Formats: sequence, structure tokens, C-alpha cells
Amino acid sequence: MIARELAIKGLDVDIIEKKSHVAGNCFTKIDSVTGIMEHVYGPHIFNTSNELVWKYINKFDEMMPFINRVKCSIPKGVFSFPINLHTINQFFDKNFSPNEAEVFIDKIRNKRITNPKNFEEQALQFVGKELYEAFFKDYTIKQWGCHPTELPASILKRIPIRFNYDDNYYNKKFQAIPKNGYTKIIKNILDHKKIHLSLKTPWKETMINEYDHIFYSGPIDEY
Repeated sequence: MIARELAIKGLDVDIIEKKSHVAGNCFTKIDSVTGIMEHVYGPHIFNTSNELVWKYINKFDEMMPFINRVKCSIPKGVFSFPINLHTINQFFDKNFSPNEAEVFIDKIRNKRITNPKNFEEQALQFVGKELYEAFFKDYTIKQWGCHPTELPASILKRIPIRFNYDDNYYNKKFQAIPKNGYTKIIKNILDHKKIHLSLKTPWKETMINEYDHIFYSGPIDEY
């Protein structure tokens, strides 16, 4: 985007990319056997509430509406996630109204923890021991490769708990996946006569002297 916007303003732009392809970890390609669009480094769902961003991305490909509805398979059964009213009622075998569920969660959460110091304490304060151990503990260990006590509390704050039946993972106005993949979007953004792309080209410190301005987006420790 930086390259495109500067090129539109008349500047000559070189993009130096270490990988053999554009789009970074959003790289997509058509699987040769099935013909299915593959998100090579894992699935990416475009989501934003910013109308300006939404209009911008739609200039470069058709965005297909997509709602991410996550299901958790645990020993007790299959549940909707993030935790919502249906999850709570199913897990505890209840028939709570939204207000009743909120009162119930407030009773089971650990209110003695006033200043959570890690992920586990945040979860115990947030939803209580049973929901934490069922939905968060083991998955967190698998996902991060360490115990939740070793992770900051802020990670859990990104995951909501809902007292309605909304099972949409995101809470954004616009949610979609590009019809022709993210690689196509990036190629379209870079399709400008003022932009020159070099693939398989790692960053070198000596390149600083070749340009008036540099925007670096690689690993910070390599810079």
C-alpha cells in the first residue's frame, strides 16, 4: 500500500522481498490437484469496521462475505466459541436468559484476582476455573508452547464473552475473503509503472545509501 500510494504521487519505488513471492504470510495459490484456493501459511479472514479500508481493498479484488464460526471439540462435546450464551447453557446444562447467564458467570469467576499478572489469572478472573480449563488452558499450551502462567494477561483480553447467541468470531462490520486470493490483491496493488519488484532479495544494510527513504517491514532484530 505504501508503494502504491507513493507511486501514485509520482515517486519511483523499489520493493525488495526476501521470499520468492509477494503477499508475505497472506500468500495464496490454487492447489494443482483440487483447484481449491489455498492460504499457504494459514487462513486469513479480512475484517474491519473502517469503511475507508473496506472501499480501498475492494478496488483490487471482489471480496466474498465470510463469517468465521468457530467450534471447539472438547471431551464434554462440541461447543461454539467465543463463549456465548449457547456455550454457557450447553456447558452447564442450563437455560439461562442473558441476564441470568451474566449473573452466573459473575458468581463463578475468581473475583479475588484483582490485578491479573498472566493469562491464567486473567482467564480465572474472566470466566472461572471450569470454563478456563475446558476452553483455554490446553489449547493455549498447544498454541503457544508454554504454560498460560508464562503468557501476558493481555492476550486473553482480545477474546470476548457474549451473553447472547452471536457465534461470529469477529465483531466487525465488514468480514470477507478475496475471491481470487490475497496474492492477486497484492499483485494488483503493485501493478503500477513506478513500482519495481525484486523477489528473493534479502535486505542489506548498504542499501540505505541507495534511497532517499526506506520503509522496513522485516524482522526487527534483523534490521
